[in-house]
Amino acid sequence: MGRSNKKPEVDYAAAAKRWAESNSSGRKPTMQDVADLAGVSKKTISRIINNSPSVNEVTRRGIQELIREVGYRPDPQARGLASNRSFLVGLITDNPTPQYVVNIQHGILDVLRQTGYELVVHPCDRKSDSFLEDAKRFIEVQKLYGVILTPSVSEDERLAEVLRGLGCAYIRIASIALDMESRMIVTNDREGGKDAARHLAKLGHTRIACVTGRRSFRSSTERIAGFEEGLAEYGLSVPPMYMLGGDYTFESGLALGADLLDLDPPPTAVFAANDEMAAGILQALHVAGHTPPESLSVVGFDDFETATRVWPRLTTARTPARKIGRLAAERLFEFYDGDRETVAENETMPELVERDSTRRPSH
Repeated sequence: MGRSNKKPEVDYAAAAKRWAESNSSGRKPTMQDVADLAGVSKKTISRIINNSPSVNEVTRRGIQELIREVGYRPDPQARGLASNRSFLVGLITDNPTPQYVVNIQHGILDVLRQTGYELVVHPCDRKSDSFLEDAKRFIEVQKLYGVILTPSVSEDERLAEVLRGLGCAYIRIASIALDMESRMIVTNDREGGKDAARHLAKLGHTRIACVTGRRSFRSSTERIAGFEEGLAEYGLSVPPMYMLGGDYTFESGLALGADLLDLDPPPTAVFAANDEMAAGILQALHVAGHTPPESLSVVGFDDFETATRVWPRLTTARTPARKIGRLAAERLFEFYDGDRETVAENETMPELVERDSTRRPSH
């Protein structure tokens, strides 16, 4: 019979017992001690501590139990001193949607909670003359372990150059790939726009309007381009008079919702490039005495809490922001590892969620 190449299963309880019996001095275990007891590399222990998804679940549970039994505690301060960096992770953001930023933070914290690292948030204004200098000062003063960038600062190549010059690890969250794979989480916003268009076309709408987001955000460009591509699959397009420029805010949606009602003929459906603007459009319809979706079907983008707190509840393309934050943090923690191996997943895909704000046109 041939010899099996299958690695023998580790008895983690027995390994913990061996440690207790051999450690009469009460010495605190190191990461190398845990790796030796588990029969794996320090890299694997690091992945488990950092909650990386690239470890077999059985192995993960066994080693987590071993870590608890032997009393191993990661020392983030020691790691920071070894690399001349603190145990702080920075989040640089200028996003106008508060819930997006909050959900990204929750995802990052899901990972940091297992590591001893803390999150420091740097809100900024990309249009400010001091934007780059302020970001550089933030990174240098805090001696950050690394930085996560949300749109639209993630789309600014000048900031990426500053970070590379400082030797600071960074992860960019963006709707398309803007950097090397190890530095990116790609959200594929164009696909969400396509799904929104297909949904409205299948319902039978032909007079369809668009409310775009901020011009400085690549996500707005991608979402609208995807929407137009999706309509083209059904031989449809958005006339120039039906293409309105928004600002990703509730207030801009409220103002533009009134403008939509003044168009002649008015559209039977509208796609807003985020839920905040879609909610503003719904409010404008209610104020004018209209009843959506009978008078106008509305589709948003993001599926944050706003989408289910308005009436009718929004049909929208879901952005899994918490997952995006989690993936960004996992990838950041692997950046300084010796073999530079990255997590298996570095992108997400929007998903259309159908609710009450869309229906077949009534006229």
